[in-house]
Amino acid sequence: MKQALHHLGVHTKGISLVNVTIPIRDWLAGQGIGTGLLTVWCRHTSASLLVQENADPDVRADLETFFRRLVPEGPEHWRHNAEGPDDMPAHVRAALTQTQLSIPVERGRMVLGTWQGIFLYEHRAAPHRRELVLHAIGET
Repeated sequence: MKQALHHLGVHTKGISLVNVTIPIRDWLAGQGIGTGLLTVWCRHTSASLLVQENADPDVRADLETFFRRLVPEGPEHWRHNAEGPDDMPAHVRAALTQTQLSIPVERGRMVLGTWQGIFLYEHRAAPHRRELVLHAIGET
């Protein structure tokens, strides 16, 4: 049994879904794990993770539109506003999505569907540097 751990920095440009599939795939390929499990953990409370379609960018745009409607910004909606009008909505959006993913590994590769990708979902308006922690465990 082998384990590997890695911290992956991701730069965001404000509210958006950032495709992180390739850097995660490339890191996993170098770990020598044939069969196992990959955990991806987001170390933030105003960003999250999604497995989503990676072919048509309209899917990501529609998701962003949906979340803007579902979780509105503005001081009339929230008490917590110490870090700006987008902070509490960002926390709610993160709570509605995921901060951790578990992805099976087979023959050294993530078992994702043809059109699936892994996305860091930045919920804040300003650019941020986010950190994902990758943990792989399995047999060589």
